[in-house]
Amino acid sequence: MMTKKGRVFSGARPTGRQHLGNYLGAIQNYVALQDEYECIYCIVDLHALTTVETTENLRQNTYEMALDWLAAGIRPEGTIVFVQSHVPQVTELHLILSMVTPLGKLTDLPTFKEKVRQQPDNVNYGLLGYPVLMTADIVLYKAQLVPVGIDQAPHIEFARETVRSFNHRFKTDVLIEPQMKTTEVPKVLGIDGKEKMSKSLNNHIELAATPEETRQRVMMMVTDPQRIRRTDPGNPDVCNVFSMHKIFSAAEEVEMINIECRRAGIGCVDCKARLAANLNRHLEPFRARRAEIARNPDYIWDVLHDGARRARQIAEKTMEEVRAAVQLP
Repeated sequence: MMTKKGRVFSGARPTGRQHLGNYLGAIQNYVALQDEYECIYCIVDLHALTTVETTENLRQNTYEMALDWLAAGIRPEGTIVFVQSHVPQVTELHLILSMVTPLGKLTDLPTFKEKVRQQPDNVNYGLLGYPVLMTADIVLYKAQLVPVGIDQAPHIEFARETVRSFNHRFKTDVLIEPQMKTTEVPKVLGIDGKEKMSKSLNNHIELAATPEETRQRVMMMVTDPQRIRRTDPGNPDVCNVFSMHKIFSAAEEVEMINIECRRAGIGCVDCKARLAANLNRHLEPFRARRAEIARNPDYIWDVLHDGARRARQIAEKTMEEVRAAVQLP
């Protein structure tokens, strides 16, 4: 049996059924990391409360997200998959860490400033303390590595500083500083070809969509804006459809499209139809596994509850050490 390189932690907000952006940006990496690392993946429902206006879909979104993760290849027999709020130790550690966190560091984080701009009428304490809870998520399980895109570097550095502050304040080495495992997270544009793929912008393509739904969404994709007529030569370098072809189509077809588009040998309609067919072919195994797993909805919750049980065992051991270091009676 291969010795694992270390422990990885990653969390994602429960956004429901996942789309291509989620898959290419995170889920693929989650699956691949399992082969070399001890992985802990968390659906961070408490984090979601900082921005949602209603929680009526929170449970269903959690279920759908877990279902997509499992269908994509997350292996719960080895990997811990759970819901954040099912491990209450994280809120205890969050509170303790908040005692060693200067307010100025939180207000200076660019992500906080951005959220304030996005939701000026809902600047809550949870939003401000988001990085502290994120730190608690990571260090509670003594994760050595956190896979993130480079844009998340400030949060990982914040976590490292918080660990140093805690260990220095209480003269201990209980908490360990996590390392950032930089991942190549592509910016997956939506069908509008302008903004990042997002449900809120309705420019996404769901992994679990039917083949026909997928085809319809792909046929709506914006191509080279300068190519107006079928006879106009195109520029694949600025075409979002072509960027998807490079991911989901065979190398020979990609090369053919690259050449023929530039000399108007292939039109945008045919180019998109080819992408839809290749994308559906790529997603067919995922959709089959998803349908099979979904036949037993209780299985999803069994996986999440068992994952929480295993996570609590690690979390409680850490908290025993934290409480002793703080000298709580």
